[in-house]
Order: sequence, then C-alpha cells, then structure tokens
Amino acid sequence: MTPLMLLVGLGNPGSKYDGTRHNVGFMALDRLAAAGSGSFRANTKLHGDLADIGRGDRRLRLLKPQTYMNDSGRAIRASLDWFGWTPEQLLVIVDDMDLPLGRLRLRLNGGAGGHNGLRSTIAHLGGEAFARLRIGIGAPGTSSEERKEGTVGHVLGNFHPAERPLLDEVLQEVEHGIGLIQRQGFERAGNRINSFRPDAA
Repeated sequence: MTPLMLLVGLGNPGSKYDGTRHNVGFMALDRLAAAGSGSFRANTKLHGDLADIGRGDRRLRLLKPQTYMNDSGRAIRASLDWFGWTPEQLLVIVDDMDLPLGRLRLRLNGGAGGHNGLRSTIAHLGGEAFARLRIGIGAPGTSSEERKEGTVGHVLGNFHPAERPLLDEVLQEVEHGIGLIQRQGFERAGNRINSFRPDAA
C-alpha cells in the first residue's frame, strides 16, 4: 500500500476568499491542521502554506497553494519534487459543482471535469493518475444557461448560514476519511467515503 504523504486543498489565497465554496479544500485542511495541532506557514519554495500533522507512518504534510486556483499545479509539482514523492502519494481535495452539498467522491484518476485547479494539476503532473476527493458544493441552477451565468458568483460566494451544519458534517467526514485512507488505503476507504450520506441533509 503506497502511503499517503501529501494532502493538497485547493482554493484561492487572501481573506476575501475565506469561506467561499471554491475554498472548501482550504477549509478541509484548516480543520485537519487544527485537529492535529498543526499550523500553516508560508513556504515560498513550494508556492504555498504548509503544515505538518501526525507522527511516524501517520505523518502528513498539508499544502494550501497560494498561486490562485488556476495555477495550483505549480505548487503541487514543486512540493512533490521537493520531498521526493510521487503522484501516488498525493490526495487533492477540491470543490465540485456537479455534486450536491453533502456528497463526496473519491477517485484515483480522471479528467479535470471543468475545474481549473484540477486542470492545472494535470498539466503540471503530466497526467491524470493522482487521487482527488471532490466535495460537493451544489450548482447555481438546473439548466445549462443558469449554471453558465451563475457559476462565478456561486463558487466565489459564501455558504449560506442554513448550509453550515451540513458543511460541518461533510468536513468531519473528510477528516474521518483521511484517517481511513491512511489505515486502509484509497480503495477500501473510498467505499465508505463515496457512500457517505449526512444526517443533516
């Protein structure tokens, strides 16, 4: 079983993006860092903020790229090169408009699905063979026109107060899921993560 070494949450840097749907990857890492008594520090070599949690074979590096979403892959590539890790030791946590809030999807490879952060990662890694955990953020409408017009406002908008209990439950499940991946590997943990259904939904 290839050990998970690097967790990357995708998002945009700066306080004006805090709490937005597009930054749910950052939120997941903030929660993990707090639970593991880790603190993020700027690392210019890696183009991101880095935290360290766990010990021994449970040790994880958490990376929040500070490159803006569209260039996330640069920070991921730099981190893998710096630590001498392979894409098989990486998990990217990312928002997904095609999934409703309350759903998670773990996949070991695949395309960008229209997500600029994943597109950048695929470009910098030279392929699609890396694990990604998609966190559903819902869509701004049902028709393609509604989605097209509302996408930017939706992903750069904050979660509604009514969504907060559900979001909290999802982030708790992500935290639990990371522990499962470390103990059981991606395949087995994926069965649990992909079948998650929140109580608050």
